[in-house]
Amino acid sequence: MTQVTVYTTMFCPYCVRALSLLRKKKNITVQEIGAGFDRKKREEMIQRSHGGRTYPQIFIGDTHIGGCDEMVALERVGKLAAMLENGG
Repeated sequence: MTQVTVYTTMFCPYCVRALSLLRKKKNITVQEIGAGFDRKKREEMIQRSHGGRTYPQIFIGDTHIGGCDEMVALERVGKLAAMLENGG
């Protein structure tokens, strides 16, 4: 499986939902980066996501897939599993 990185912040229901989908439903080990109160991590997130400022920001390998809504949409159309297997 490919490395999955999720930039999160505290008290974020979208972060909880995204992590739950990945960890519980897909059984994926996630590198969670708490960027909400860490300026360097937040700047890293914004740069990696080409301007994404909302939480979460999700990466499969080096591929930025967006936030929780985008990931759930990929799951609905059956594309998320292949992305997780193939690295984005």
